[in-house]
Amino acid sequence: MKTSPLFMAFLYLAMGIAFTYIAAQAAEETVWNAMTVILAIVATFNIAVAIRLYNLHNKIKNAKKK
Repeated sequence: MKTSPLFMAFLYLAMGIAFTYIAAQAAEETVWNAMTVILAIVATFNIAVAIRLYNLHNKIKNAKKK
């Protein structure tokens, strides 16, 4: 069974939101500590992958219409 890009996009988006929340909770006195920055970078990559997978889903859907 193949996993659709749309489903994977939602999973990566959820992980990105979760990492963003964890990063916000990890910020103590300043946001410039190592753990907060690493979590924010991981969240950014997850959200970027979600956007790319959503675009792939749209391209596949448009290709099937033709």
